[in-house]
Amino acid sequence: MKTQMMKASVTALFTLMSTQALAAQEVTVYTAFETDLLAKYKTAFEKENPDISIKWVRDSTGIMTAKLLAEKSNPRAEVVWGLAGSSLALLKEEGVIKPYTPKGIDDLRSQLIDSESDQAWYGNQAFFNAICYNEIVGKQLNLPKPTSWEDLTDPVYQGHIAMPNPASSGTGYMQVSGWISTYGEVGAWNYMDKLNNNIAHYTHSGSKPCVQAAMGEVAIGISMATRAAKLKNQGAPLDIVVPQGIGWDVDAVGLVKPNEASQRIVDWAVSQAANELYVQSYPVVGHKAVSAKVSNYPDVEKAMAKMDFTKMGNERASVLAEWSEKYDSKSEPQS
Repeated sequence: MKTQMMKASVTALFTLMSTQALAAQEVTVYTAFETDLLAKYKTAFEKENPDISIKWVRDSTGIMTAKLLAEKSNPRAEVVWGLAGSSLALLKEEGVIKPYTPKGIDDLRSQLIDSESDQAWYGNQAFFNAICYNEIVGKQLNLPKPTSWEDLTDPVYQGHIAMPNPASSGTGYMQVSGWISTYGEVGAWNYMDKLNNNIAHYTHSGSKPCVQAAMGEVAIGISMATRAAKLKNQGAPLDIVVPQGIGWDVDAVGLVKPNEASQRIVDWAVSQAANELYVQSYPVVGHKAVSAKVSNYPDVEKAMAKMDFTKMGNERASVLAEWSEKYDSKSEPQS
């Protein structure tokens, strides 16, 4: 009897040790990816890496960037994956993300990754803005389809335009940066002064202005091109306009706490397998061998503003402070 009890105890001990050995290492990953993408990316990564478990912490680009900066001296994230390249450039400057060269870097499009020698962030997919114009509402209200940014300053559009608040939405900030790049500092603020006269409200979501345009709540929404294409594919009466100087950015990945598990997440995030998932939602991705055509997605390449992600990151606080002082009174309440 005693021998049987000892055998049972030894068996139980080995079972416990085996269970602990097989338990996946949890890695905390901060992100601003759209919520409906998180499970897809987590499942695909963990299928290839069963010994690692991703713990997502998600919020909007602006809030997540502020959170990472606030936690700089005591970081809780191990990886940042799915945050704007402009934010990662700032986080690199502040020492939050660390230089790291992932496997397969030669397969990535150079214009979508950190251009400095001590590379620390790598674009997963590029995302672009567009103007969502509701053709039915436009006809009812006798509002012509805009074809340029300057058109939107015409008094005929007063109270009919929505755009994202750049202080809370990366989509909004990248368009403000696009205007600064296109018009210069003085010209951009002069332009935004005139545009503000016609703004009905600023949203705290990058996709919401296009959703509101699709629903007829406003005639025009400055918003995400991917959301515009998706809504048009669903039957929304939208015309998608891409003016010269369109703002764009990349969702990117960077390393906060270097260790074997976190590095493997970064490696996988730039892999061809990951890019084949990104391209299901975004036609322009980081891997050279991966591309796709999305129905109703506008031709954005000729209209792209020349973006300086490092400058976007470094000047973010000052630009947003000035923007908030001038225009925040028209922002929707935070939900």
